[in-house]
Amino acid sequence: MRKVIPITAVPALSTDQELVSLYAAQPKIYPRSVQGLFARWRWGMVFLTQLVFYGLPWLQYGERQAVLLDLAARRFYLFGLVLYPQDFIYLTGLLVVSALSLFLFTAVAGRLWCGFTCPQTVYSEIFIWIERRIEGDRGARMRLDGSPASTAKLGKKAAKHAVWLLLSLWTGFTFVSYFTPTQALLQESLQLNFGSWEVFWGLFYSAATYGNAGFMREQVCKYMCPYARFQSAMFDKDTLIVSYDTNRGEPRGARSRKADPAALGLGACVDCTLCVQVCPTGIDIRQGLQYECINCAACVDVCDGVMDKMGYARGLVRFATQNGIAGGWGARQILRRVLRPRVLVYTALLWTLILCLGISLAMRTPLKVDVVRDRAALSRIVGGGQLENVYRLQVMNATESPQRYTLSAHGLEGLVLASETEVEVGAVQSRWVAVRLHIPYGSAAPGSHPVVFDIATADGKDHVSEKSTFIVPR
Repeated sequence: MRKVIPITAVPALSTDQELVSLYAAQPKIYPRSVQGLFARWRWGMVFLTQLVFYGLPWLQYGERQAVLLDLAARRFYLFGLVLYPQDFIYLTGLLVVSALSLFLFTAVAGRLWCGFTCPQTVYSEIFIWIERRIEGDRGARMRLDGSPASTAKLGKKAAKHAVWLLLSLWTGFTFVSYFTPTQALLQESLQLNFGSWEVFWGLFYSAATYGNAGFMREQVCKYMCPYARFQSAMFDKDTLIVSYDTNRGEPRGARSRKADPAALGLGACVDCTLCVQVCPTGIDIRQGLQYECINCAACVDVCDGVMDKMGYARGLVRFATQNGIAGGWGARQILRRVLRPRVLVYTALLWTLILCLGISLAMRTPLKVDVVRDRAALSRIVGGGQLENVYRLQVMNATESPQRYTLSAHGLEGLVLASETEVEVGAVQSRWVAVRLHIPYGSAAPGSHPVVFDIATADGKDHVSEKSTFIVPR
């Protein structure tokens, strides 16, 4: 029998006891600005990626948009290439190439994608730059957030969010313009047609950009991105990662520039915490490898600057491997171990796949044909003692000029194409064609017999063969 405990029997918390929360508040991170080699590389990737993203929708190829994923018409334009849903294999190949590239780069140098080209990193960097321009660097932003409400504070916050919103809206517009022609989308947006799907997805993507890059930032990398969780499966002790040289840096401690660290029993680390202040995810690289590290190398740049001011050698925080740090190896030894069998296999597979994908695209025939049997009349006897099967052919012209195609069929003795033998299809269009095949009655045994449809351009340059069956009733 179950024992029921009355509510009055549950002891209440005394005034001396504290209620322990299972959720810890996340302190806001104020990344400090940093200058250096890797900061220049990071901003170079920001400019490159955004030039491509914002620029491609405005690029014209002939009389159309150069890159357009026309979902309504089920056509995908990539400069001179026109793809149909039947070309889905190329998207699969592209995804496999992307996955292998990620495996290769991660095995060689960790989360380079995250630190330099990931959209979350890129837009967070842009939004933080806008924040710095309006509110100031780290210290100024901290003082502003901690100050009481005032007209100056409200003005700076309003200006920052206004710029963020404008950039987010433009980003959402650009994203949707890959699926709807830019000029038509711009006209529709100016007319404030909020009932269209383009406006909905533009606002949705704008809100995602505003929220992720303006507010969530490192929380996306630490808690939402799955890559941070399974990256350790692609790391090993010969992977280049941002590392703190414990043997050289410890014990850490403050000292004057003129002091001899050996005489004080100190390492090279002056415990300035600048490496923590510049980190966009707020970690301390001196605690070793952590899943939150995105390999942006901001700590490398700021630490090299400190070493220069102190007159010490650079590289206290640097790209190195765990084996390299433990063994005190030089750059050449580390790089030799980086080119290990795992990396060579990834490289060989990647280039083989890229080569095969390129050859397949180069040899691709810009003509697609689907054969569908007419289920209403599988087989029937027509005039002249002929047995007839009816089919429907979908002929798709993947070129940007009208084409005339010739139709023929073979596979059975006495097989005749009793319908039109030529069909014209407009540029980047598809057309359904009814096709009738005849054979003399009694010339084939009852059952299903294979036949082949041959479709070719008038000049014979492009040719496609599609198999089907001819039904002979019992």
